[in-house]
Amino acid sequence: MDKTNDTSREIYSCALRVLEAEGAQAVTMRRVARETGITPMAIYHHYKNRETLLSAVVDNEFEQLAEYFQRAARRREFEEQMIHIMDGYVDYALAHPRIFDYVFSSPRPGARRYPSDFRARRSPTLNILADTVRSLIRSKQLKEDDAWEIAMQLWAHVHGYLMLYRAGRFELTEREFRNLVHRSLRRLLNGLAG
Repeated sequence: MDKTNDTSREIYSCALRVLEAEGAQAVTMRRVARETGITPMAIYHHYKNRETLLSAVVDNEFEQLAEYFQRAARRREFEEQMIHIMDGYVDYALAHPRIFDYVFSSPRPGARRYPSDFRARRSPTLNILADTVRSLIRSKQLKEDDAWEIAMQLWAHVHGYLMLYRAGRFELTEREFRNLVHRSLRRLLNGLAG
């Protein structure tokens, strides 16, 4: 997104609103142009196509999620660090469900793929988790293992819980669900502990 251009920001903000309210299928160049008050052709001066616009939204959302992770990664105890990093993921998923679906649960152009994109450090969010795992392995708080595989295991674990929760498979309040995820993560982390 061209942050110096008011029209680009307005287009971006509109696309984000539509994505959050109705999902990715509702974000069209024609609709965003109409809602921002520009001509359908003028929108292409700011974003080459729908995929470029959605990519700008996704990139910015990854930055926001990375901020959740960064704050949590500063905690001292390894279990507390990991639980709070993954809490950031849960917080984001529950606060922005349609954006979360598009970013993490839907096929989309340019989505990062494991292992090559992740090991090349192209994931602003999983980099933080893998770096934290790596530092915990170095300090002997976690067993010697592949930091990227552990990071993916932790992410997939919480992602699975989120998908089940959002599909209505738990008769739990949000607080009870979060507590369940914490207990489950503790069990998993206990098995990884050095």
